[in-house]
Amino acid sequence: MATPSAPLTCPKPMKATSNGVFQGDDPLDYALPLAIVQICLVLVLTRVLAYLLRPLRQPRVVAEIIGGILLGPSALGRSEKYLHTIFPPKSLTVLDTLANFGLLFFLFLVGLELDPKSLRRTGKKALCIAIAGISVPFVLGIGTSFALRATISQGVNQGPFLVFMGVALSITAFPVLARILAELKLLTTDVGRMAMSAAAVNDVAAWILLALAIALSGVGRSPVISLWVLLCGTGFVLLCIFTAPRIFKWMARRCSEGEPVDEKYVCATLAVVLAASFVTDMIGIHALFGAFVLGVLVPKEGPFAGALVEKVEDLVSGLFLPLYFVSSGLKTNVATIQGAQSWGLLVLVIVTACFGKIVGTIVVSLLCKLPIQEAVTLGFLMNTKGLVELIVLNIGKDRGVLNDQTFAIMVLMALFTTFITTPIVISVYKPAKLAVTAYKHRTIQRKNTSKQLRILACFHSTRNIPAMLNLIEVSRGIEKREGLRVYAMHLMELSERSSAILMVHKAKKNGLPFWNTEQVQDSNQIVVAFDTFSNLSKVSIRPTTAISPMNSMHEDIVASAERKRVAMIILPFHKHPRLDGHLETTRGELRHVNRRVLQHAPCSVGILVDRGLGGASHVSSSNVDFSVTALFFGGHDDREALAYGVRIAEHPGISLVVVRFIVDPEVTGTSVKVEMNDKTNPEAQSVDEEFLADVKQKSSIDGSIKFEERLVKDACGTIEAIREYNRCNLFLVGRMPEGQVVVALDKKSDCPELGSLGNLLTSPEFSTTASVLVVQQYRSQLPEESLSSLKEGESSDGDCDSE
Repeated sequence: MATPSAPLTCPKPMKATSNGVFQGDDPLDYALPLAIVQICLVLVLTRVLAYLLRPLRQPRVVAEIIGGILLGPSALGRSEKYLHTIFPPKSLTVLDTLANFGLLFFLFLVGLELDPKSLRRTGKKALCIAIAGISVPFVLGIGTSFALRATISQGVNQGPFLVFMGVALSITAFPVLARILAELKLLTTDVGRMAMSAAAVNDVAAWILLALAIALSGVGRSPVISLWVLLCGTGFVLLCIFTAPRIFKWMARRCSEGEPVDEKYVCATLAVVLAASFVTDMIGIHALFGAFVLGVLVPKEGPFAGALVEKVEDLVSGLFLPLYFVSSGLKTNVATIQGAQSWGLLVLVIVTACFGKIVGTIVVSLLCKLPIQEAVTLGFLMNTKGLVELIVLNIGKDRGVLNDQTFAIMVLMALFTTFITTPIVISVYKPAKLAVTAYKHRTIQRKNTSKQLRILACFHSTRNIPAMLNLIEVSRGIEKREGLRVYAMHLMELSERSSAILMVHKAKKNGLPFWNTEQVQDSNQIVVAFDTFSNLSKVSIRPTTAISPMNSMHEDIVASAERKRVAMIILPFHKHPRLDGHLETTRGELRHVNRRVLQHAPCSVGILVDRGLGGASHVSSSNVDFSVTALFFGGHDDREALAYGVRIAEHPGISLVVVRFIVDPEVTGTSVKVEMNDKTNPEAQSVDEEFLADVKQKSSIDGSIKFEERLVKDACGTIEAIREYNRCNLFLVGRMPEGQVVVALDKKSDCPELGSLGNLLTSPEFSTTASVLVVQQYRSQLPEESLSSLKEGESSDGDCDSE
């Protein structure tokens, strides 16, 4: 006879804060300190995993899913003591609430990233690919659900289970896909744009199907209730469509470009998001839908959407969202997958998910006449799962549609399909190799100077723009030439932020003229500046964007220069002048970008040290009155700098002074002579003489060019001679000058990307307000001295920023 069991006692609710260990309280028995420990543990583990997975180029979501599983009963949670200490059952309500709170605002951000206007403009190819990417895996998912119901999911409600399985297999995670495309530098390629368009359509369709699945999953309710849920949900969406855009547009109109967005509008928007989430939760289609719908309806033009992202994103994606992965991990027990049958079902689900997405997408892509390589790449890209998949699975688990074993199988499927995407796409599609082209004019110095000059002008922020525009203005030469074409490349860092997709909107029209953007007004200050300049001047300016991590941004610049067939890349220096005239570092990582571009560039490179070239705004063509000084010592880089100087001297507002430095014949001293003779190259000297002869001839014809020769005896004399020209607007110098005079100046450079002369002209000891353009001429193989100085600079980063 069984003894009567003891009565069940509910654990006491946790208080928020403790009185401290000195009062005899254990902080882990209280909600707030325990939540802090949980959050810190999650952040440390997921960041370490993300760092370890970085060589595999995996998106952060993979590390967060793995971290969640490791913290759950599948790994660390096998220790009962750990589980009851760090994640006791009484704390899970607080943890789930925080996780869902973060998820709610994350879904609002995802909605912000989806632009309904761009969805309406989705091309037929992308639409067909999206439909195939949804329908084929959805049907296969329903087929798989019958196998699962017959084995490990017996007794579940058939209708909701079929729809949940179909949705789970047909989803493409739009935010995760954007991250992968950005990491692989495919965001602005044809494949990337096609994948993003198809994924956006897929995302919207998946949320509609998920709403249907949730409406059908009411436990023990009549079908009439499900119908009411669907009708009320539809009514809510229609009400939002007709009212929310008007309210948001009214707010957006009161947010001026360049001014901080008023806090009351941000707070009002967040309050409306919470209210909408409450309404959808009350209806019965989950609080996430209200936030997502409002995010979609916020206008994407102007500073309002960007301000909302900045206010919400870091806290949500960095702090609260990783808790959702732990919440999922605590529900995932891989140990429930036991026996041949369970593992066989896992293989079946993975194969079905991959086959439906990949094969369906490839077949339709080929029917749309896409190349086989692009079709296969699209297939694997569309197979990306991630966070959205976890949301579907968690809702299914909470609604009782998915049991523990099925949930674990589906989580592992999502992890596997996302994990394989990056390595397979890298092996199948290699755009960097496809982009390599052969072209002739890789330098400014050329025999036929009447041919069109192409320049890639790079900038990081609005601070770089006035000087870049003024440099472009003076570079346009004379009108009888074929002209100047400039590619203005905005260098945007791909940060850890989840909504890197907002940068995608700026890259959508990559490479098109500003006036050919479907008449869509872009309020971005940078676009407006270049748009105005291109309309007022004779210069053809085309926008392009590099969205990349700082450590690989040079690859985007080099590849773009190769594709655009440019003769020179102009980069901004990583320092800017203070009010006292001294240069200070703004972002130290930029110097690595510049050095790597110098090492790998397919053309000449110029680094512009801006000291206010032309002031803080663009100088119009009729008002240009610049004095430019080209310091010539000899060698490839000096010839390139001078060739550029001769080109800009054709501008009616430019006067060019060419200063050639020669060693005074009276100089005596064997030690000096020996050093100088080591650097003497008769062949290079003859090329220099021939080039200078042409410049002298032009100076005799053109009054805007003045040629001077200065005899110098030593380094001090050379520096004093240079000081005489410090009142000019711009110095042009070669990065690695050659010849006898340079030997005396040759010393270890603080910033090797500027060379010895560039460092001299930018040092605090050299008083000048002139900007400096340091030029390196393209050569198929840079000399060892030039390469070694750049590599040494990589290893001694502190030197450059010691000022």
